Amino acid sequence: MFFIDPMYILMMLPAIIFAGIASFMVKSTFKKYSKVRSSSGMRGAQAAERMMQCNGIYNVRIEQSRGFLSDHYDPTKKVLRLSSEVYNSDSLAAIGVACHEAGHALQHANSYAPLFLRTALVPVTNFSSSMSFYILFAGILFRTPLLMYVGCAMFAVSFLFALVTLPVEWDATARAKQYIVTSGIVSPSQAEDSGKVLNAAFMTYVASAVSALLTLLYYLLRSGLLGGSDD
Repeated sequence: MFFIDPMYILMMLPAIIFAGIASFMVKSTFKKYSKVRSSSGMRGAQAAERMMQCNGIYNVRIEQSRGFLSDHYDPTKKVLRLSSEVYNSDSLAAIGVACHEAGHALQHANSYAPLFLRTALVPVTNFSSSMSFYILFAGILFRTPLLMYVGCAMFAVSFLFALVTLPVEWDATARAKQYIVTSGIVSPSQAEDSGKVLNAAFMTYVASAVSALLTLLYYLLRSGLLGGSDD
């Protein structure tokens, strides 16, 4: 059956392993540095606010959100949401995550093009990623090439989103590493340790991109666009 296609399992296995390793790295690194206090004693919310204000940003609201590491910046509302583990903690792990999200606010203020592209892709990606499988499956079931091609094209949007996310996240991390010291949030000796949390988190985005690429390749193979017909 298509739902348990051995080809899919075989192709996605490397991505599953990679994602598992990346997730373990994030959780273990965050746990390690959540026990180390920042030299300034600032909490995550305070650190994010300091970093933004040192860069002339005063119109971004900081809110506390639910969920472990649910931290994100919403450019449509100019709201920076931090999980309780980050918002209320003065650890190096919390400082790193909070300043990374503040890095997205800096991107927004500086009109960083990849951030605007990713934001524009969000609604399209949400729709295409959920529907592409069903359209492709219908195309295979009814042997309709057009539906298969449409399914592949729709999932290609998801891969594009994952690809655009990489420079967005990398740049936000670079900004956090730069201003976390110059803003007086942590000492230079602590900056490297705080950055380790961000480096580990970035690998999860790489894993997502790899997973999206392998899924797209699988779709192309099953539709016959790669490797010939699936008859």
